[in-house]
Amino acid sequence: MESCLRILVLSDIHANLEALEACMEAAPEYDQVFNLGDIVGYGADPNEVAVRSRAMGSVFVRGNHDKACSGVEAPEGFNPIAAMAVYWTQKRLTPENLKFLQQLPMGPVSPMEGVQCVHGSARDEDEYVVVAREAYPLLAESTARITFFGHTHIQCGFAVDTPDELFHILLPRYKTKNRKEQEKIHLKTSAKYLMNPGSVGQPRDNDPRAAFIFYDTDEDSVTFYRVPYDIAKAQKKILAAGLPDRLASRLAEGM
Repeated sequence: MESCLRILVLSDIHANLEALEACMEAAPEYDQVFNLGDIVGYGADPNEVAVRSRAMGSVFVRGNHDKACSGVEAPEGFNPIAAMAVYWTQKRLTPENLKFLQQLPMGPVSPMEGVQCVHGSARDEDEYVVVAREAYPLLAESTARITFFGHTHIQCGFAVDTPDELFHILLPRYKTKNRKEQEKIHLKTSAKYLMNPGSVGQPRDNDPRAAFIFYDTDEDSVTFYRVPYDIAKAQKKILAAGLPDRLASRLAEGM
């Protein structure tokens, strides 16, 4: 690394302003933000979240909801609830935020040596990487030491220690589901990693708290965070906007 950096890694904010604000308040001091996409979709604050995202960072990759909500691609394959949220968002985006989303780059993006950012995976921006059999080939193919990825809304990591090819699944072990918690992992120089910060705005790993990662290049560590936020306020906004009820109820479930 040319210099020591503290990097905030965010993904899948999904227009949830309350969750994003809670993450920003809880995050340590940082030098840079990596945004892994799906800034909008599902939630009731697409413009507010897009403005915050633009102000915070310069390293972005696009997500499938960013593409659909900005008209880059049709929402083919989206379930009816997700598609309804796409069309609702399209009608409300300001011209500036629409242009911002349309111009988001396709991953992978390499913001520094040995690190790449993707939404789904390096070989397919819309690929879901959930289990070991999906992660291992990507690690075997990758020339990057660390790949930050999102899309699944599941906070986790995968690693291969290159000398012995041992495969590891990295899952933070939290004690609660209603308080701020964090777990630090010190990286091995001999390993390659896939690291998913989880979803800021719509977690789907049975934990309703907002999720993010803090990457410290000086310590060579990655810290997983979970942060409680005002779910009830986010839900009320969704219902008041006329978005599908399910988009509100699932926030409290973390599913």
